[in-house]
Amino acid sequence: MCGIIGYTGRRDSAEVILSGLFSLEYRGYDSAGLAVFTDDGIKTVKSAGKVRTLKSLSEESELYGHTGIGHTRWATHGAPTAENAHPHTVGKITLVHNGIIENYAEIKARLASGGCVFRSETDTEVAAALINDYLSVTGNPLTALKNATAEITGSYAFAVLCDGFPDKVFATRSDSPLIAGIGEDENFIASDITAILKYTKKYIVVESGEFAVIDRKSAVIYDKELREVKREPSVSTWDTSSAEKCGYPHFMLKEIHEEPRALSDVLLGRIKNGIPDFSGDGNDISSKLSHAEKIFIVACGTAMHAGLFGKYMTEKLARRPCEAELASEFRYKNPILGKNDAVIIISQSGETADSLAALRLAKERGAYTLGIVNAVASSIAREADDVIYTRAGPEIAVASTKAFTVQAAVMCLIAASIAVSCGAVSEPEIKNFTASLSSGLPSVISSVTSQSDRIKEIAARIASSENAFFIGRGIDRYAAEEGSLKLKEISYIHSEAYPAGELKHGTLSLISDGVPVIASASLPSLYGKTKASLSEVKARGALTILVTAEDTAADGDADFIIPIHSESEALTAIATVTVYQLLAYHTAVLRGTDVDMPKNLAKSVTVE
Repeated sequence: MCGIIGYTGRRDSAEVILSGLFSLEYRGYDSAGLAVFTDDGIKTVKSAGKVRTLKSLSEESELYGHTGIGHTRWATHGAPTAENAHPHTVGKITLVHNGIIENYAEIKARLASGGCVFRSETDTEVAAALINDYLSVTGNPLTALKNATAEITGSYAFAVLCDGFPDKVFATRSDSPLIAGIGEDENFIASDITAILKYTKKYIVVESGEFAVIDRKSAVIYDKELREVKREPSVSTWDTSSAEKCGYPHFMLKEIHEEPRALSDVLLGRIKNGIPDFSGDGNDISSKLSHAEKIFIVACGTAMHAGLFGKYMTEKLARRPCEAELASEFRYKNPILGKNDAVIIISQSGETADSLAALRLAKERGAYTLGIVNAVASSIAREADDVIYTRAGPEIAVASTKAFTVQAAVMCLIAASIAVSCGAVSEPEIKNFTASLSSGLPSVISSVTSQSDRIKEIAARIASSENAFFIGRGIDRYAAEEGSLKLKEISYIHSEAYPAGELKHGTLSLISDGVPVIASASLPSLYGKTKASLSEVKARGALTILVTAEDTAADGDADFIIPIHSESEALTAIATVTVYQLLAYHTAVLRGTDVDMPKNLAKSVTVE
């Protein structure tokens, strides 16, 4: 959840760390802090609030030095106050942390009984105290870090400064993501590559249980026994502009407008002669999925809604039963899962804690696992049997947009590939489908973004609402669920999504004058039923908004109609979500919320 960065080299470390923290702020923004090795020792500045507040405070302080660490926080233990902000210092140890230490209370009680005084409510300060306790015995920060982490239960990525070692940053991880960045006469520690793209594209993934020590000249990785690990650096394909607004007022709007390009990138090379082809991604992915007795799709949040699109299209095209489940439920329900089954795990970050746990459960049961991820070399990407990268580039806004669109497209293509392998659909039908997906969908999404001003006008009608409802049938139900999530995430309007046929079972009692009801209707065969549902809520005073295929609706079917220029129900449904992304965006702007960093949320949920 939190973002951490460490630096040592030739530059002003505070400047580098602040730059990195701004890039990592999507991971959490309740508080922020940094610590720098100055000529007078380690100096720390931290504050509640966002990184810009920290930047102002740091400019008032003398923080010049060439080695330091920084942190932007999503609060877990302890309120988002300056006292609970990282870094935490105990004795000679100054530490930043991403994760949750499950047994911190027991460790804290033991250390307190020995005279240790704690100043915060965090589990992180306990980790700093524990490392310092071992340091007093060993005198070696790396050994102290090893001994301390052997006692810690939970997830963590630590970056540590130690008095007496002014040119080094020590680091380790268990489950929480961490990389070592490789520069020229400088090196880095970071939660992900976006923090350091300004300075280098070269990095080494620190595996769970490993340790890293960086100084100006080297970045050395050690295994759990502190034996040096030799590993060639990877090179990121992302560039700095990918993590910048490039003239857009918000990252979210920029990322919505990047969807046509992202769709072209994700489908490139994965359709050959009109047939889905994942041979570049793994060893016969289509065959493995088509021969599975059961197919499970597992994800969280927005990725789950892309998974539901995949379930729908797999059952429609391939006529294969497919289950889609929230990772947080799947991992605890003791699923009926074995070696003849397949589990598809969808995650933008590739680090989502519940999804990663579900993946490991599937592997324990012997099932085939396929990761659908955006972040290269992430944990899910490395641990799954095969991986399909979605090639969306960095997604900075907390509310996922382009990541959903490419995930949904990939799931449609996977469904088509299973259908081919099973012989469930004729070759001409598949070729028509893949043609519409590869050439049609980017164009359809572009036509939606061109209606942004019209969607903004509609947003003005719902911006003062405190409740909203999304409805749909079939695949449109899943579009409705994602639309509802987007609206509540960034506008703070209470929103719910329902199958349209369920309105009579309770929801109608909540309809009153002016309450927005937004309907998806991509399926011509079900349009009449969706229209009837809109009539029911309109008769009770609702403000009705309809998103449907062009030429389907007639004047009077809804108060506002947004047409989508597409002949395919799957494309219409995916593009409907883009409409909802823009609707949520404009509504949030009109309500004055922080679009890119909504309250209480973070981009990557790496803790339970």
